[in-house]
Amino acid sequence: MPRTLHTTAPTVDRAILVAAEIPGALLPAEESLDELAELARTAGAEVVARFTQRLDHPNPATYIGSGKVQEVVEAIRAHGANVVIFDDELSPSQQRNLEKALGVKVIDRTALILDIFATRARTREGRLQVELAQHQYLLPRLAGQWSHLERMEGAIGTRGPGETQIETDRRLVRNRIAKIRRDLEEVRTQRELYRRRRARNNIPVVALVGYTNAGKSTLMRALSGADVLAEDRLFATLDPVTRRISLPSGEVVLLTDTVGFIQKLPTQLVAAFRATLEELEDADLLLHVVDISHPGAYAHVQTVDTTLRDLGVHEKPRLIALNKVDLLRREDGRPVADFDEARAIILGAGAPPPNVAVISAEKRWGLDLLRERIQQGLDGEFESERLELPDILSAAV
Repeated sequence: MPRTLHTTAPTVDRAILVAAEIPGALLPAEESLDELAELARTAGAEVVARFTQRLDHPNPATYIGSGKVQEVVEAIRAHGANVVIFDDELSPSQQRNLEKALGVKVIDRTALILDIFATRARTREGRLQVELAQHQYLLPRLAGQWSHLERMEGAIGTRGPGETQIETDRRLVRNRIAKIRRDLEEVRTQRELYRRRRARNNIPVVALVGYTNAGKSTLMRALSGADVLAEDRLFATLDPVTRRISLPSGEVVLLTDTVGFIQKLPTQLVAAFRATLEELEDADLLLHVVDISHPGAYAHVQTVDTTLRDLGVHEKPRLIALNKVDLLRREDGRPVADFDEARAIILGAGAPPPNVAVISAEKRWGLDLLRERIQQGLDGEFESERLELPDILSAAV
């Protein structure tokens, strides 16, 4: 009798992406979907279709309108999709209604980012932070897991079992959240002792910040010579990394990488990663890395600035590093030949402002000048950057 062979290869999710074009959004829906598609790819999914719908506000029941829901149903059948990913965070009721209507798993941008973070965390602190964010996201969604029991009619033998299970699950999740917070508080205490010791040694700290995939890890590797993971994927690195670098004066400073920001960053993650992002509070200078070659560069700058404001550190002195200038192209479409040509495209014949440096971390262009700019920033030679960069950015993209 012939034996049946079963594949052991992991199943690749076939995903459909959905976004709403809502007035006041930072990015157009199509650009936001491009980013969502990259997030899906990072998580290992294959994007088979994508939909947008212009709305004044999301539908409270299904996020999108009923007609668009039916279009997605037809696309699921046509493409054999098994997951639909929405670009904004869904309410628990929206998620339940959509899964019932679509017949497949439905997740939102928040759940997708949390999934990516769960695969990227390497240290105990990183894993605790991600788990805390996941449990905080799960807690309000537990009711839907037992709705089938709540709908049972009659009283004898069925009075309250669904609610009982919900409360049991909620208690377990709340207990786990409390335990994770205690563990993270221990990490925070250890970090505080480390920062005090560092302050006693009077070593300045420069914190790298930027939109995800802006090239922060590549820049750290270029400046420090350290073997730091640099990968062309969103959130390639998650846990903080600190390395020593030398400035032109001979002064040694600590360069600290932090988690990359992204638009619509889940509030659970901002809260969970506060222990890591406390590094920004003690930084003497923020080195804001911008992917100048990206069409959404200015929106990325605004997103980072908003996150820094949320964290209460936006007034710190900030040096802007316009990175990836080697990817710029001339008007005729040909790539730039060298650093001088790339710099001229961005800044024209004039000199850059003192708090802006033009670099390519990959090609190691402009790093000597960047070190000089870091020195000037630490010496207090320029104030906090006010994001008056639209002319520079629009000239480059």
